Amino acid sequence: MSTSNPFGIGPGSQPEEDDAVLDYMALPQGMTTWQPPILPEPGDMKGMEQGLAALDQVLEALRHFKVDQPAYQVDVSHLDERSRSFVDDVLGEGEVSIIAGSALQAQESVLAGVWRVRTAAEPGKPASDAIEVGHVPSRVHDIAFAAARRGVKPPGSDLPEGLLASPSLLAELQNVVTSAPGDDAEYAINLSLLPHSEEDLAFLDQHLGQGEVHILSRGYGNCRISATATRNIWWVRYYNSQDTLILNSLEVARIPEVAFAAIEDIHDSERRLAEILGVYR
Repeated sequence: MSTSNPFGIGPGSQPEEDDAVLDYMALPQGMTTWQPPILPEPGDMKGMEQGLAALDQVLEALRHFKVDQPAYQVDVSHLDERSRSFVDDVLGEGEVSIIAGSALQAQESVLAGVWRVRTAAEPGKPASDAIEVGHVPSRVHDIAFAAARRGVKPPGSDLPEGLLASPSLLAELQNVVTSAPGDDAEYAINLSLLPHSEEDLAFLDQHLGQGEVHILSRGYGNCRISATATRNIWWVRYYNSQDTLILNSLEVARIPEVAFAAIEDIHDSERRLAEILGVYR
């Protein structure tokens, strides 16, 4: 009589060989938690006064920040090496990174809502290095859609085979982006809950196009956000800690909310930075 176990549980479900190794599914890894930075003693701050002054400006911006307020910028391109190193140590590297073509790179610090923003040199403008306080760096939206189409490219009548939902989704998106004034539209289509094919995804990508901005939000797994070449439409993809796609969506927004620093986190950043800088008072 066979001793196989068709259900994979209970007696007979485990390997019988003495040297067999069980192949367990990898467990999710823990999230990164904030740790206070290792900083110089107050008596060792000589030569870092400019860095301390810049962080004082950041703290003031955090204290007065309000919802929907534009990002406040502190220029740090003039800092000397010691002051720059001190600022880098205090800010650290947080969970959200932004690449906006070749023009801008931004990294959220360990203080939510505090961003290190570097821009490349442009005709008539030097390269810059700044700290911004805000939900998201101020130029991200403008760079993302500077050359974008205002509306969704229509699918046409000659449709490829294998499509299930993409033509109707394009019509739905077009209705959203044209019905709201300015950039006020907010809408999401969860592709993971809809029947669709690989041909649908390729068709959507072809008609929405690919934009200049890519945002990576790391944490428990990660979220990858990419601007399309159609104004205010983004691909938003969530992956678990095993890098498996678990949610695929299209969002209509100036910036998807998942990339935002929440106002509660910005208030928490104010408290943390005040504690750090209080040591040097």
